[in-house]
Amino acid sequence: MTRPAFPTAPDGTPASRFAFGCMQFGGRADEAQSARMYAACRAAGISHFDTAWIYTGGRSEQILGRLIRAERDQLLIATKAGYTGGAGAANIRAQFDESRRRLGLDMVDVLYLHRFDPETGLRETMDCFAALKDDGLIRYAALSNFAAWQVMKAQMAGLASGIRVDILQPMYSLVKRQAEVEILPMCADQGITAVPYSPLGGGLLTGKYAAGGSGRLTEDKGYGIRYGQAFMHQTAGALAALAAERGTDPATLAVAWAAAHPAAPLPIISARTADQLRPSLAALDFDMDADLYQTLETLSPRPAPATDRLEEQD
Repeated sequence: MTRPAFPTAPDGTPASRFAFGCMQFGGRADEAQSARMYAACRAAGISHFDTAWIYTGGRSEQILGRLIRAERDQLLIATKAGYTGGAGAANIRAQFDESRRRLGLDMVDVLYLHRFDPETGLRETMDCFAALKDDGLIRYAALSNFAAWQVMKAQMAGLASGIRVDILQPMYSLVKRQAEVEILPMCADQGITAVPYSPLGGGLLTGKYAAGGSGRLTEDKGYGIRYGQAFMHQTAGALAALAAERGTDPATLAVAWAAAHPAAPLPIISARTADQLRPSLAALDFDMDADLYQTLETLSPRPAPATDRLEEQD
């Protein structure tokens, strides 16, 4: 696989190997907790921060904007538009303009279309990205929650206006491995940087649910369904046991494993508190050798290849 060039901050510094997701800012994490997590990320060397127009009614962007003010040019800031209202240019521009106001920024480095919109032609969306880039309002065009065929359709749609997909944000973890089938290989082939979210499987891979803890999986019906299959909970239990044998935290192993894929993804880590964040940050310095990577890989089912010819899977 070809490793894509990492995106850079405005001052030319390559983006950090992990991103921090600000979805909890202004929601489960108040402003003080958010500031502590931001400080912990910066102390660990994280320079890539991810938010969205829809997160916590705009409070996520507002809090992040206040936190980054003193060092903005050293950071890669990403937001998303179009989760509601569709992928038309008018909706993207309206939401993005509001995001910029909340963040206190004239330019945001990365703008994602938050999800695929079957009702809007991708030519309109990619033309909008091209215009925003030409106007100096964004530096990278990005997509989130897209299938591989949808990404390639966007690539073709962007040819006429000279724009391409730079970054893709799929779901990826030890219990959600579908991205291995086509998405991550496509990113490597196309030189697209993969920035996967939920490397902890909504918190399942921290081991807290097996210990009787609560969180999104118990409080949010959607997350409970997403991570409700029996094999996922079995994987989480096996990961916790392996982590205990090695004297580390299961969250550290889970994040380090997601980052070690040959396509060189930049996982998005997140948390509600700085203490909860600490094991994920530890994955930045964790030595994930090939033997351990393969051991972890055996803890969950490997998805079938796109052709479904299992005899060809090495």
